[in-house]
Amino acid sequence: MEKSKILYAEDDKTIAFLIQDSLESYYDISCYSDGKSAFEAFNHESFDICLLDIMMPEMNGFELAERIREKNSEIPIIFISAKALKEDRIKGLKIGADDYLVKPFSIEELILKIEVFLKRSKKTNISPSKYKVGKYDFDPQNYTLQDSKNTVTLTQRESELLLYFIRNKNTVLKRQDILKAVWGDDDYFMGRSLDVFISRLRKVFADQENIVIENLHGIGFRFSEK
Repeated sequence: MEKSKILYAEDDKTIAFLIQDSLESYYDISCYSDGKSAFEAFNHESFDICLLDIMMPEMNGFELAERIREKNSEIPIIFISAKALKEDRIKGLKIGADDYLVKPFSIEELILKIEVFLKRSKKTNISPSKYKVGKYDFDPQNYTLQDSKNTVTLTQRESELLLYFIRNKNTVLKRQDILKAVWGDDDYFMGRSLDVFISRLRKVFADQENIVIENLHGIGFRFSEK
């Protein structure tokens, strides 16, 4: 069976060697020591997932992720960084990353996260059906919202969250239920991630007053189409 391909950007040679050595039995992993060479490789090769450090020469991880997202809105991106501040995590998610893992971490945890996103990227958890959402036709299989003039491309996580809302329209949804359904976990950081992704969906529907994602303080959210 063909191995999934990982683009790994990390400038610390010791950490890069340890992670590459640990993962190469399971994946086809290509390691790059700076953001510029990683992006050049991304433009010329096909990858299934990206693991990005943040503090790198030539081009940092945030900029690299932005450029990758401009080229491909679907490929999973996981930041792996020693930068543990909440602001850095939130910035990474706003750029379009799917997860953020703080060093030090266990290889088992990294592999688990990689496997979760590889399975999701194969669209095994997304219904092929299309849905009408306001003025848009929502295609969860291809992560797109389309009207007569424009197409909005969502990230994989945005698409999964929107699909969960649609399937539970006009229903009060508890935060922990949303997190477990979409993220598979309900810890504090995932809760912060949820807020970021809901903010991004609200921006997508900002010009449609009939689409409302209501914040129910202390409980969760309600997605409604009025």
